[in-house]
Amino acid sequence: MAGGLTHFNSAGDAHMVDVGKKAETHRIATAQGEIRMLPDTLRIIEDGTNKKGDVLGVARIAAIMAAKKTSDLIPLCHPLPLTKVSVDFHIDRQKSTVRCMVTCETYGKTGIEMEALTAVNVGLLTIYDMCKAVDKGMVMNDIRLLEKIGGKSGHWLSESSDAGSATPLI
Repeated sequence: MAGGLTHFNSAGDAHMVDVGKKAETHRIATAQGEIRMLPDTLRIIEDGTNKKGDVLGVARIAAIMAAKKTSDLIPLCHPLPLTKVSVDFHIDRQKSTVRCMVTCETYGKTGIEMEALTAVNVGLLTIYDMCKAVDKGMVMNDIRLLEKIGGKSGHWLSESSDAGSATPLI
C-alpha cells in the first residue's frame, strides 16, 4: 500500500481492493452539492416552464441511475447492491441555487460514499443540461460527503454539515 492509499499495491500500481474478508454491514452515505444560476433560470425550474420538461424530476431519476452505475464510471469501485437511493432538492431563492442531497444505502463489504457523490454530480449535471439553453453560466460547487455510516471505520460526519438547512422544494 503506497502512502496509506488502499487503491495502490506495494509497488505503487493501482488495483481493486480485496474486500472478500471484510464484514458485511449496513452502510449509508449522504452527499450534497449545489448549482448556482440566474434568478430567471431558477424561476423556470420552479414554475415548471422549461421546454425540456420537469427539470428536478428528470434530475432525480438521473441521480438514481448514476448511483446504480457508479462502478461502471469509477474504475476501482466495486459494484454494490443498492437497497435505497433517496434524492432531495432544496431551493434557495436568495442565493439562486438548487441543492441536491443524495442518501444511498446497502448491506455490503465496502463503502457507498462514491455512489452518493456520483449521484449528486449527475443530478447537478442534469439540471445544467436541461437549463443550459437559457443559462450557460451555471456553476456547480460544494460537492461533498456529509455523512458515512457503517464498516470498520464506523460513523463519520462532516464538521461543516448543513444538511437540511433549506426548505425542501419537492
